[in-house]
Amino acid sequence: MSTDTFTWHSESDAPAPARTSPVDDRLNADLALKRLRRGEYLLYTGDFHNAKQLLGALARRLPKYTPPRSPLEAFRAERRARQQEHDVLSHLVVQLDRDYKLSLARAPDVSQACRWTWGEPTADTTLVPLKQLLGMLGAAEWRKKGLAVPGLAGLLHPHYGVYLPTRTDYVELLLRLPDVKGKRVFDVGTGTGVLSFLLLQHGAHSVQATDVDPRAVACAKENAERLGLQERFSVQQADLFPEGRADLVICNPPWIPEPPKNRVDRAVFDEDSRFLTRFLEGLPEHLTPGGEGLLLLSDLAVLLGLRPGGWLEEQLQRCGLQVKWKRSTPARHGKAQDASDPLHAARSREVTTLYCLAPS
Repeated sequence: MSTDTFTWHSESDAPAPARTSPVDDRLNADLALKRLRRGEYLLYTGDFHNAKQLLGALARRLPKYTPPRSPLEAFRAERRARQQEHDVLSHLVVQLDRDYKLSLARAPDVSQACRWTWGEPTADTTLVPLKQLLGMLGAAEWRKKGLAVPGLAGLLHPHYGVYLPTRTDYVELLLRLPDVKGKRVFDVGTGTGVLSFLLLQHGAHSVQATDVDPRAVACAKENAERLGLQERFSVQQADLFPEGRADLVICNPPWIPEPPKNRVDRAVFDEDSRFLTRFLEGLPEHLTPGGEGLLLLSDLAVLLGLRPGGWLEEQLQRCGLQVKWKRSTPARHGKAQDASDPLHAARSREVTTLYCLAPS
């Protein structure tokens, strides 16, 4: 199949396959793995449920690494393993027609999930890694049914590719804020908009939100309308701050200072802490007199050895900022409790802190 005849979608911006080889339910996992490792793109044409089973069997056959000695080694090993898994499994692809119909036996209707993610079709044929399509289907279910967030009146409806706020640590910290009534707020890197909506429901006058990802912008806008907050909430695609100053500037930045490997990674990975350092550098000039910045940050990067202890304090001093107060809570997400997780030694000690910052 020529690349001129289909649209290719990959979250990691991998190039479109030059050619694909049709396979079906007769292909076993061992042979499939050999072919995928050679770089071959396999176009699955059999049964949808068998395709999912093949994907799971391939994942189980990928090599497991020896538990490393330190948290940093464990982190590096896990990232390498995930990258290897992506490189192999993303070569198992499926084909959609002009209406985003998946023509596999027992296949679900994937058209709505595809339109939500990509918009209307632009070619007669679309190719996509099966693993990615399954992720889109899962995200579409969250978007349809909504997600309950502690302290939020109403459901949040996340979009595919926008960080899913299933961790409630930082939300619970925000609920313990002093009075925010009447304050004008900037929300930098808003994602779904959840922090903005919590502040608005607790009396903030208005929120101007930004995000660099257009999918997050669309997600936050839709959620504001669903929650009836659109009159006091605005969102724009921008790198960091909106123009002007605010009484309160809030940010929950990516907390791992490593390069993202795909578009979805950007909510968690911040190469060389660039987002965070630029936020701290620009904060003072975006605060009204007496204004405050709110920074929500996990210490997982320090526990993993990716960032030295005392790094944040040094950056605050460099940027002319002081900590007026801070509140912390231990991590309670699933991975912090999972002793089989390769990073459990660090995640079990993770602490999330809400820092209230002001110019020195």
